[in-house]
Amino acid sequence: MALRNIVKDGDPILRKVCRPVEKFDEKLWTLLDDMAETMHAADGVGIAGPQVGIMRRVCLVDCYDEDGVIELINPKIVATAGEQTGNEGCLSFPGKWGTVTRPLAVTVRAQDRNGEWFEISGRELKARAFCHEIDHLNGVCFVDLAKDISIEKGEEEE
Repeated sequence: MALRNIVKDGDPILRKVCRPVEKFDEKLWTLLDDMAETMHAADGVGIAGPQVGIMRRVCLVDCYDEDGVIELINPKIVATAGEQTGNEGCLSFPGKWGTVTRPLAVTVRAQDRNGEWFEISGRELKARAFCHEIDHLNGVCFVDLAKDISIEKGEEEE
């Protein structure tokens, strides 16, 4: 496994729509393992392909609960319920936070690292993370949805 560079605010790759994953092979497995290591090293709860410069529909979520790292390949949100509004940040926008409204509960249909389809549901933080990461695959960043953006002390706006 290896740490990958995280693409930062201002890089046009963050605004592009990703292509589907078609090959489920060792190259994909290495990418998934590297993404998990990169996400954990940065203290994130999610990471998407474009955030490590890969324009494929792959993202990971880890809310540090019993589910562990959830690998979502070619994910699609198939159901939502309720609404939550809360603070969001992003590894690609260090020091920036914004108030974003998302569904309270989300069900995602995706493939695993072997290409098998599955569905997984999440509430609250997990639902927020699913939406946030899948948005990345469509070229949408949380700053596009935020009602306000705040900058942590010591961070400068780019």
